[in-house]
Amino acid sequence: MSSNQPVVDRLRWRKFPVLDDGFVCLVDAMGDDVAVVQAARVSYGEGTRHVSDDRTLIRYLVRHGHTTPLEMVEVKLLARVPMDAWRQWIRHRTASVNEYSTRYSIAIDSAVKTAPDQWRRQATANRQGSEGFLDESIGAELSQSEAALFVATREVYERRLALGVAREQARKDLSLSTYTEAYWKIDLHNLLHFLRLRTDASAQWEIRQYAETIGREIVRPLFPLCWEAFEDFRRQSVSLSRLDCEVIRRLAAAGKIPAAEEDFLAAQDPSWTERSRCGERDECRAKLVALGIVLADSR
Repeated sequence: MSSNQPVVDRLRWRKFPVLDDGFVCLVDAMGDDVAVVQAARVSYGEGTRHVSDDRTLIRYLVRHGHTTPLEMVEVKLLARVPMDAWRQWIRHRTASVNEYSTRYSIAIDSAVKTAPDQWRRQATANRQGSEGFLDESIGAELSQSEAALFVATREVYERRLALGVAREQARKDLSLSTYTEAYWKIDLHNLLHFLRLRTDASAQWEIRQYAETIGREIVRPLFPLCWEAFEDFRRQSVSLSRLDCEVIRRLAAAGKIPAAEEDFLAAQDPSWTERSRCGERDECRAKLVALGIVLADSR
């Protein structure tokens, strides 16, 4: 029995709520921190190592990108998630998936609702993102029409079923806000990759709530040493490109740390100056601001 079996037993089938009617829960888990260490060492005596040794090795593995030992551990989850968020979720193709079938069963009679103060504006600089919120008076109108739309589409769907339309066809006009459910089994390495991407501030808010819940409520208690290393070397870390490093060197050589905006622009890579809008430059600036190398309020 793995060392975290009591944790598995405590978490299994416990539904952690997400959004207004979604959830995620642990179905099963294979392995623990010790299993990761065991895979890395291939063979070792059970009583010959200490927890501190395991922690050191796990941190080395994560720090240097050795992924195979983490692939030896697996987690199976059950999630209820809106279909639009599920479309993003399923893009992570390194998992085994079995989704609730609306060809076989009646679609779940629930859809995610948006509060009047939660309608987000389209981002101006990021075509796939959002920024800020619409006025709540406008949001109230949108929430009301959202509720009416779901009722209407659900009535059309159920009317089709009552008339004998095949379920596979009756479902075609259901809203993407409709909840679906799926079993999702994935190894720890790819799960942590999913969490790193989907807990990032740039990820869509809805799927970010699922990723945060999975990480906080399930992965962290199951694999505390792996989670600590993930936080330190992946989730809360900053990756610097060659060009980023050269900007830092130029700023340091000029004695301009911390740097004002004009100092940063003077030290930027020459290829960035050719474009008025440059994602690489913006990302470099954001990293250096986070590190205190560029002043946050200097733009």
